[in-house]
Amino acid sequence: MSGGGRAGGIASGGSPPGIPGGVPGGLLALAGAPQAVTRYQALYHAIGSRARREPSPTGLDKLAARARLAWMTRGVTLGWLRRQAEMTDALAPGLRELGEAALDRRIDEVRSALVLGPRRGGDVHEATRHALGVTREVARRLTGESAYLVQLMGALALANGRIIEMLTGEGKTLTGSIAAPLIAWRHRHVHVLTVNDYLAKRDAESRGPIYKRCLIECGAIQQEQDPAERAMIYARGIVYGTPKQVTADFLRDQIQLRQASSLWTARSVNAGAGGGPGGPLVPGLRAAMVDEADAVLIDEGVVPLIIAQARGADAMAEVYLASSVLAASLSKGEDYSVDLVRKRVELTARGSARCRGLCESRPEAIWRAPRRAEELVRQALVARHCYVRGRQYEIVDGRIVIVDEFTGRVLADRQWEHGLHQSVEAKEGIEVSGDRQTLARISFQRFFRSYPFLCGMTGTAADATGELERTYQRRVMVIPTNRPVARADVPARVFRGGDARWNAVAAEVQRLALAGRPVLVGTRSVEASRHVSTVLAARGVPHAVLNALNDKEEAAIILGAGQAGAVVVATNMAGRGTDVKPTRDAVSAGGLAVILTEMHGARRIDRQFRGRAGRQGDPGTSQMFLSLEDELPQLYAKRLLRLAKVLATGGPEELVGTARNAALHVFTLGQRANERRDRSMRREVMRQDDWVDKHLPGA
Repeated sequence: MSGGGRAGGIASGGSPPGIPGGVPGGLLALAGAPQAVTRYQALYHAIGSRARREPSPTGLDKLAARARLAWMTRGVTLGWLRRQAEMTDALAPGLRELGEAALDRRIDEVRSALVLGPRRGGDVHEATRHALGVTREVARRLTGESAYLVQLMGALALANGRIIEMLTGEGKTLTGSIAAPLIAWRHRHVHVLTVNDYLAKRDAESRGPIYKRCLIECGAIQQEQDPAERAMIYARGIVYGTPKQVTADFLRDQIQLRQASSLWTARSVNAGAGGGPGGPLVPGLRAAMVDEADAVLIDEGVVPLIIAQARGADAMAEVYLASSVLAASLSKGEDYSVDLVRKRVELTARGSARCRGLCESRPEAIWRAPRRAEELVRQALVARHCYVRGRQYEIVDGRIVIVDEFTGRVLADRQWEHGLHQSVEAKEGIEVSGDRQTLARISFQRFFRSYPFLCGMTGTAADATGELERTYQRRVMVIPTNRPVARADVPARVFRGGDARWNAVAAEVQRLALAGRPVLVGTRSVEASRHVSTVLAARGVPHAVLNALNDKEEAAIILGAGQAGAVVVATNMAGRGTDVKPTRDAVSAGGLAVILTEMHGARRIDRQFRGRAGRQGDPGTSQMFLSLEDELPQLYAKRLLRLAKVLATGGPEELVGTARNAALHVFTLGQRANERRDRSMRREVMRQDDWVDKHLPGA
C-alpha cells in the first residue's frame, strides 16, 4: 500500500488456482434453457469482458455525459414507474386465479415474450409488466410475501437499469428477488452482489425457490468453496456473492488468459495453463444487481483488489523486525511527523541522519541502500502510528486480519501490500508472513463499469447521487416509502471528554432497556464496541456484542435484537444488510432505539444506522453521542475544534447552547472534509484505471 495509504489496495492471498474441470450438463447457460455452458462459450464471454472501457469524462465532456444520461433516461420517472406499477398490480387478480400448471405455462410465456418480444418489435415495457406480475405471484405463493406498489416501482426501476434508494424495512430483498428473474431472462446471467458471505448465502437460499419456479438455477459463492464448485455456481442464471469474491475470480481468469487476444488464442493458452473443458470460472460479465450499492460502488471504490502469490519463505522477515526496532528508537516530532489523514510519515533532517547512523550497525546488505532503508523505517512508523488494533485490524489465531472500516467485518485472506502487512506483524511481535508478488489488479469502479447492464439498491443512494451518475452512468431514483417514516431523530448530545460520553451512553441505554425498548448501540470500531460493553457490564446491563470477532453469532444476535429490553452493541456490521424487527411488545414500548456513539466519516453510514429504527412505519428513535476527543474532528477540523474547546472551557461536561452548536458545526465540517478526501481518492483510482486501459491493454 503506497505510503501506507488506503488507496494502495488489498491483496488476495494465494496463488491463482488452475482452471477447474468440466461443468455438468445440467447447469444452465440460458436462464431456464437445457443448454450447458460450454468451454467455448465461457472463453468467448470471458475474453469479451476484457474489452477496454471508455475513459472517464473530464472537463466539458462531463457536462456532455451528464446531458446524454439525462436525455437517454428521461422517460423513466417516478410518475411513470407508479403508472407502470399500478398496471402491473391490476394483473394480480387474474394471476391469483391460475392453477399451478397454468401458472407454469404463463411463466414460460412471459419469459419468451421478454426475451424474444423486443427483438421482434414487441413492447418491452408491456412484456416487463407482465413478467413482473408473474414473478410477484410466484413470490407470493412460495413465501407469503406480496409486493407492495412501491416495491413494484423499485423492481421496475431495477429492471430499467437504475440505482434505487429504498429505506430500511421497505423490503429490498423481495424487490430484488422479483426483479432478478426479469434481468436473468434478458441477459442470461445476473450477479447479485451483497456486502458479505452470510447475506449472499441467506438470500440465495431464501430466494432460490422463487428462481427455480421461474426456471432459473441459483447459487451463492462462498469463501470456502473450491474452484470446481465455484465454476458450477457461476454457470447458473442467478449468482449471489460478494464483490471481492466475484472480482477475485474474474481476475484469476484474466491471469490465465492474459496472453489471449481472441477465442482461438484463448483455447491454447487455457489448455497450456491446465484448463479443463469448463473454461474460466466466470463465463463473462453480463448483468449485475448490487445490494447496498453505495457501500459497494462508492465506499469500496477506494481500494483496488489485488491478486498476489506468496514468494515462498520470506528472507525479509528479519529486515521487517529490525525496521520495527529502529522505528521504536526514533522520537515523534523531533525525528518524524505523522499525517494520520493520509497515513503517511515523513522523516526530518535529524530523523534521516539518525536513521542512517542506526542502519550502519545492521548486518543485512539492504541497510546499505539509504533510500530503501528509510522507506522500510517509514513503513514501520506508519504501521506503528496509523494502523491500530481494534480499528484497522485484529489478531486472530496468531495472524493479522484486516477489519473493513465501512462494514466492520473481517476481510478473510487479505493482506496489505508493499510490506505494510509484514510491518504490522513485526510491530505486534507475531510471526512475519511471506511477502507477496502482485499478479493482477483492478478497482471495483473499473470492474463494475465492465458490466453491460448494472443496477443497484440501497437505503442511502441519494447522498451519493452525483458520484454514482458520473462514475457509472446510472440514474439514481428515490422510491417512496410504503408508510410514512415514524422515527424521531433526537438532537445529538456533545461532551467535552470521552469518559463522560461513555457514561451518558450507558445511562441512556439502561433507561431505555428498563422501559422495555430494544436498543442498538452503534460503534465505529471493534475497540469501541469492547469499551461500551465494559461500561454496560459495570452497570449490570445485559447485552450482546456484534463485531468482526464474533460474526458467526450474527444471525442469532440480530434475531433477538428486537425483543423488548434487548441491548446489542454493534460495529458497522449492523449498519447494513440487517433488519431488526421489534416485537409487538417492543413496538408498544416505543420501538427500536438506535444510539450512535460517534459520527462516521460519511453521512450515509450514519443514515444507515439510524435507518435500523422506524421500519415500515413503526415507531423508533435515534440519537448521537459525541465527544470533542473523537477522531473525526481531530483529523479534519483541528483549528475549529480548538475554538469549540475554548467555548466549552469551564462549563459542564455536556455542552449546551452556543458551545454545543459550535461543536456540532465542527463535526459536520469534519465529516464533509472526510467525504471530499474519499471522493478525491476514488477519482485518483479512476485516473489510474484509465491510464492502465490506455497504455496497458489487457493488463
